[in-house]
Amino acid sequence: MSSHVQLDEPSADEPIQRRHLIKFLIPSLIGVLLFLVPFQVGDTINIGMGLMADGLQTLLGAALPAIATVVLCFSVVATLYAKLANPRWAESGVLYEMFHVGPVWLGMRILGALFALMTFFQVGPEFVTASFTGGVMLNDLAPVLLTFFFFAALLLPFLVEFGFMEFIGSLVRKPFRVIFNLPGRSAIDATASWMGSGTVGVLITTQQYEQGYYNGREASVIASNFSVVSIAFALLVTSFVDINHLFVQFYFTVVVAGLIAAVIVPRLPPLSRKANDYYEPVGCQISEKPTAKIGLLRYSLLQATRRAAGAPGPRELAKLALLNVMDIFLALLPLVFAIGTVALILAEFTPLFTWLSYPMVPVLELLRIPEAEAAAPATLVGFADMFLPAVLATNIESELTRFVIACLSLTQLIYMSEIGALLLKSKIPIKLWELVAIFLLRTAITLPIIAFMAHTFFF
Repeated sequence: MSSHVQLDEPSADEPIQRRHLIKFLIPSLIGVLLFLVPFQVGDTINIGMGLMADGLQTLLGAALPAIATVVLCFSVVATLYAKLANPRWAESGVLYEMFHVGPVWLGMRILGALFALMTFFQVGPEFVTASFTGGVMLNDLAPVLLTFFFFAALLLPFLVEFGFMEFIGSLVRKPFRVIFNLPGRSAIDATASWMGSGTVGVLITTQQYEQGYYNGREASVIASNFSVVSIAFALLVTSFVDINHLFVQFYFTVVVAGLIAAVIVPRLPPLSRKANDYYEPVGCQISEKPTAKIGLLRYSLLQATRRAAGAPGPRELAKLALLNVMDIFLALLPLVFAIGTVALILAEFTPLFTWLSYPMVPVLELLRIPEAEAAAPATLVGFADMFLPAVLATNIESELTRFVIACLSLTQLIYMSEIGALLLKSKIPIKLWELVAIFLLRTAITLPIIAFMAHTFFF
């Protein structure tokens, strides 16, 4: 947890101390370069942290599924040991919260480990071990999550602990309040999601909520509306459904539809009914009063340097990063694995999503989308996993339909194999039925916008 304590508002004659300015600028610049600056690497666009994750993935290669299986099994063993033996190290604090979990979360950890073991050793029913269910989770998703989360958790303090959130938050808070009814610092979440990944955005949001910088409504809104997928993942989707030549039009459509949804969805239930309560153990740690007596840039710098002055030292930062990594590997990964595998089994081995998508056929026909019956399941299957709509869309001949499905899969945002599991595991006050409602709302809002833009401008 951050050591930051709420301070009085800056005054007009308060000096900006040079050492605090340096303490703000250097780590923040490192954070920006790692998380927010895109690089062109060969044919793809990536960020510094993504390059590190890719490098580690290349280095460990085929060993990553085995590492993931070991991590998932260790999570179960450590949790059972903590609950049964009650060791001193797990009596209080972060480790107590990590391992003393309720029966549902313990069941999820056990299920995640079982699925991983069955898939790794190829034993058990085919619906678990198949290459497109357990195989996707263990061989495709787990290596990416292990490497991405490892660096994200280690390096996130550069972005959030040294005043950069305060600086940007103070600069853009008025437009963000007016347009999205959110604090300005949420702009960082959106940028980190666009440049890096939606999971990084959710990690930032969760930490900011637990540290008292967002209330429950704001955290729920940001996590479910601003955790946009990265440009890198968008490129992967377009190449998979063979519309790479339309990437600029595709991403422009995603951004426009996503921004419109981000304005509308938070103003509708269930998000509009969320209480403006801060996380109880810390309370409100943010102040956004008018700054009439101080220039906006000076005020933003004062806020940033004050935060930098109270930033944790190297030892505390290392401890914070280590606990972040442990929490993600031992508490989050099993949950993502269990929920993701179950969702993929339901999508691939049952007609559930086909049945649920019947009402979508007339909607797609009304929007003049070709091959409406083939496309209908792809409009809802994204709730299980974001990549599934692209998988289903490969069998569709119409380029317009593939374009619409690919755009929709990126604007729906809520998918259980990753973002959904992250949110349910976090302390953000959001329930499963609310995630379903937000997913359906985003589908209802963005689908007509995407269809309109596709028909009017690109096809």
